Amino acid sequence: SGSHVVKTIIAQEMSLSLLSSAPVGFAAPLPAVRPVAQPRPLTMSAADGMEGAAHETGFTTWDPLGLADLGSPATLAFFRHAELKHCRVAMAAFTGWLVAVSGVHFPGLCSFSEGISFEDISQLTPMEQWGAVPALGKAQILLAIGIIEHQSEWKIKPHYMAAGGKPGDLKGLKSFWDPIGLTSKMDAKKLERQRLSEIKNGRLAMIGIVSVLIANNMPGAIPLPIAFPAGPSLVLPF
Repeated sequence: SGSHVVKTIIAQEMSLSLLSSAPVGFAAPLPAVRPVAQPRPLTMSAADGMEGAAHETGFTTWDPLGLADLGSPATLAFFRHAELKHCRVAMAAFTGWLVAVSGVHFPGLCSFSEGISFEDISQLTPMEQWGAVPALGKAQILLAIGIIEHQSEWKIKPHYMAAGGKPGDLKGLKSFWDPIGLTSKMDAKKLERQRLSEIKNGRLAMIGIVSVLIANNMPGAIPLPIAFPAGPSLVLPF
């Protein structure tokens, strides 16, 4: 009958409703999914692998300002070449400062025309010694520096900023680079150690020469019982 058909339909709908809701009611709770931390990309410096990283920096490149990544590989080669130049000049300057304050000097006259002897100059402080050198003597020193600079920039090929060039390499100036052949008998490992020593000693010399220039202008800056001579006027503001 009609009522029996209606009851059957209602019973079927209730059964389907219970079946559809049963899995939801008895489903086990799903574990919380934690986001997976993505590995941070390694930051590589253009200076990685360059000579100069040693015990002082944990054998890693120390470049907190990221200067090595400011430009192209040619820019980095320029920076390294400039660093080596400053290292070498600072080592010569610091050695010269020690000689100047020790009183050691050449015999004879520095200038025959003006009658200035090396002994007279040795009685002065380092900066005063430079001031006492006659103008012609200063010109000769500056000319010699200019010639070396010109030859190192134009004669050595390939250029240190070009492909295949080596910053700081002066082997093209054979008579100037190693006049007595000290490096000719060194193997590759020994040469590598010597280059590292040059960089480390040069960096220390840059700190050293600046220190002695400001020591008198900043009392107590260097805690040693040494009467440091006055530095140049350019360090007075510091």
